[in-house]
Amino acid sequence: MKRVVVLGSTGSIGVNALKVIREHPREFEVVGLAAGRQVELLAEQVKAFKPKMVAIQDGSLAGPLQGMLNGARPKILAGEQGVAELSGMEGVDQVIVAITGAAALKPTLSAIERGRTIGLANKETLVMAGELVMRKAREKGAAILPIDSEHSAIFQCLQGHAAGEVRKILLTTSGGPLRKVPLEEFGRLPKAQIMSHPRWKMGPKITVDSATMMNKALEVIEARALFGLAVDQVEVVVHPEAIIHSLVEFIDGSVLAQLGVTDMRLPIQYALSYPGRLTSSLPALDLVALKQLTFESPDRAKFPCLELGYEAARAGGTLPAVLNAANEACVEAFLKDEMPFTRIAPVIEKVLRKHRPVQDPNLEQIFEADSWAREQVSITQSPSYPITQ
Repeated sequence: MKRVVVLGSTGSIGVNALKVIREHPREFEVVGLAAGRQVELLAEQVKAFKPKMVAIQDGSLAGPLQGMLNGARPKILAGEQGVAELSGMEGVDQVIVAITGAAALKPTLSAIERGRTIGLANKETLVMAGELVMRKAREKGAAILPIDSEHSAIFQCLQGHAAGEVRKILLTTSGGPLRKVPLEEFGRLPKAQIMSHPRWKMGPKITVDSATMMNKALEVIEARALFGLAVDQVEVVVHPEAIIHSLVEFIDGSVLAQLGVTDMRLPIQYALSYPGRLTSSLPALDLVALKQLTFESPDRAKFPCLELGYEAARAGGTLPAVLNAANEACVEAFLKDEMPFTRIAPVIEKVLRKHRPVQDPNLEQIFEADSWAREQVSITQSPSYPITQ
C-alpha cells in the first residue's frame, strides 16, 4: 500500500486525486493533506481519510480547522513552512503536488530532499527552476512523475525509449475558450466567457492561462526540463477534441500518441499507480462516436503568450521565472478586476524586456527574479503606464 501526501487537496487536482484514492482503498493510504484557505472542505477530507498530519497555508485558519474536526486528532501545521514540513514528513511513499503557482516550489524541493516519488501537477515548479529541480531529483534519487495530461501522455509514450530516439514531441491544446473568437473582439468579452473552458474543468488561474495560451507556453518550458529536450524539439498543435493528450515523433518517423477521455483522473491515477496500472471507473474511449479528430496550428499573433514562452525557454536562466511570476501577477489582477484581459500579454512582455537573465541561478536568485517581476507588474497596473513603448 502506498502512503500518499496530497498538497493542494482542496483544488481541482487534489479533489480528483482523492477520488482516485477512494476508489482504490487497498492500494493507497492518505497520510497527509495540505490546503490553502478552503478550511471547510479540508475538514471534510480529514474526517474522510484520517491523515496523520495536516497543513493549512493560511496560518490564521489552523484554530478554526481544529474546531471543525470533531474528535479527529491529526497534527496540524500552519503557513508555508508547515506545508514544506508536511511534504517531507516521515513514512511517505509519494507526494502529489497540486498547489497552484510558485508556492509549490519549496514543498516540492522538500519532498525531493527526502527522495520521495513526486506526482507533479504544478507547471510553475519546473518553469521557475527546472534545471535546479531535476538536478536535485537525480542527486537524491527522487522520481518526478508528471500529472499534467500532456506531460503524462509524453511520459507514457517514452516508456522503453531512449532520449536520443526522439525527434520531437507534440504538445496538444484544445485552443481554450477563445480559439474561435476574433482578436478584435477580445476587449469586449465578458469575463464569464473567458472563464468558460470548452473541455476541462479547472481552477480560475489555469483557466485564464488557457484563454491566453500561457498554459501552453509554460508547458513548453516544463517539457524541456522534464524530458531533457531542446526548445525546438517541442511543438504545440491545436486539437479541439482534447482526446489525443500529446504525441512523440521518433527519429525513424514513427509517431506514438496517448489517447483517453477528457478527465484528469486518468493521468492522476497513472502517476499514483506507476509503474503499473489499475482499473478505473471512467468510461471507455469510444472512437466510433468521436467520428473525427482535428488539428490546426496555433495562432501566435492572436496568442502572443505562446511565443513569449518559447523566448523565455531559449534564453533560460531566470527569464522563465520572470515569465511565470509576471503571468501570475497579471492573472491575479485580472481575476480581481484590476487589469483588463487584453493587457495581460503586453504587460508580461514589457516585464520580460526589462529583465537581464542570470544564468544557472541558485534558489535565492530565482526567488529574487520572481519578486522583481511581481513588483514590475504592480508598477505597470497604472492605466497611464506606456505598455507599447
